[in-house]
Amino acid sequence: MMHNVAGKSLQRNSAHRAALRKNFTVSVLKHERVVTTLAKAKALRPFVEKVISLARSKDEKTKLHRIRRAVALLQDKAAVKKLFDEIGPRFATRPGGYTRILRLPDYRIGDGGSKVVFELVDNKVLENQIKAAELANAKDDSEAKAGV
Repeated sequence: MMHNVAGKSLQRNSAHRAALRKNFTVSVLKHERVVTTLAKAKALRPFVEKVISLARSKDEKTKLHRIRRAVALLQDKAAVKKLFDEIGPRFATRPGGYTRILRLPDYRIGDGGSKVVFELVDNKVLENQIKAAELANAKDDSEAKAGV
């Protein structure tokens, strides 16, 4: 029976878990959509949501303190800049639930782990990919017509 144990170990030691938590959060903030395993997504979701909550507040008195806390947690100034400039204001009116976990139908090849998409709730990544694909198809069609 596990008493007084908070969180999942994910079969890693504490330093490795801390690095995983930091790197995963930075990836989510930079790309807004990450493919990972179900266990990692469920274990790291609370940390990602707490970091996003740091950037939500509009209180100018504590802004510098919150930025310094985020830099200490993430150790990536570019991710913190995006967090406070884009992601925080986007979620300013949302009371919580900034992330979504969508299960994928396939499994990892190495160990058969369940794959999921971990993403921010109102991201535009998928829409941008669809637009890029449509532009590429339109370009190919116009080149094919010009070549005929």
